[in-house]
Amino acid sequence: MEFSAAGRLEVRITTADVGKRVSVRRLSEAGAAGEKFTDTVGVLTSWTDGVLLITRKSGESVRVAESALVAGKVVPPAPARRRGPAASYEELARVAARSWRPVESERLGAWELRAAGGFTRRANSVLPLGDPGLPLDEALTAVRRWYGERGLPAYVQTATGAAGTQELLCAELERRGWVREVTAEVWTGPLAPVADLAGDTGVVLSREADETWLARYQRKGVSEVALRVLESGPSVWFATVPGAEGADGAGGGGGVAAIGRCVVDGRWASFAAVEVDPAQRRRGLATAVMAALARRALDEGASAAWLQVETDNAGARALYAGMGFAAHHSYHHYREPAAAGTDR
Repeated sequence: MEFSAAGRLEVRITTADVGKRVSVRRLSEAGAAGEKFTDTVGVLTSWTDGVLLITRKSGESVRVAESALVAGKVVPPAPARRRGPAASYEELARVAARSWRPVESERLGAWELRAAGGFTRRANSVLPLGDPGLPLDEALTAVRRWYGERGLPAYVQTATGAAGTQELLCAELERRGWVREVTAEVWTGPLAPVADLAGDTGVVLSREADETWLARYQRKGVSEVALRVLESGPSVWFATVPGAEGADGAGGGGGVAAIGRCVVDGRWASFAAVEVDPAQRRRGLATAVMAALARRALDEGASAAWLQVETDNAGARALYAGMGFAAHHSYHHYREPAAAGTDR
């Protein structure tokens, strides 16, 4: 916090600092004995009618009454990660988009409108990397019209928590009644250590998501459109660990013990759809799948890896942390007001 020459805490932010990362201290129990304070760090996304709105790294918006401010200052962007591959948000966003392509897309200025028959929000949402070329309300009207013509609810994919992310856009969407429906995190890490985690354990690699692989995939009844999304990307690999002959795990999927998907794109390898038969968990199969895919990605020249993990998936988070991954930023899907949800 900032101190004056007399040693007092000072508020050194103004409405001109909207859009900047700030640290504020506020009185959380005004008038109580032994006054209590709360510190908040995030992007100042608005300051109107005596209320500050600060968006934390997680995407959570915190309202702070101006009258409760005790101290505040502008702070530098979140420090770069001290381990693993360096990457900007925009680089990761573009790599992620190429790894999960829609079947139809259209440009709206620097925004990309994406559709794939409703198969996952990622392939059926706007990726807003820049200026749409229209005032925001007009751009959102155009977005809703475009998705409405396809019988789909409109979604906007945003990110928070790293340099260049979209805290201001998140706040504007929320102000207009858009609903944050999904929050997850993008984690990054070095690729070589993943490849060294397991030896040859019978993982079968293929360029196609065949019936065996799809039998274990969590989304059943995959359509032709979904297959096009699954098999999209610069260099796509599918991993399968066959189960015991004739076995049928508790989660379905016939004799398939585990699966995974990897897309190699330049220096990056992405991991997704790492799924294990519930009856065969805790045997290192997820690690074996990722190690086999990592070795193939290394052969193709990749050196870094990224993946997406739900904020409440404690098991996956522990697994990936043990492999050397760490959170880079949070990402969110905002649904248009009063629109029905769709599968992620």
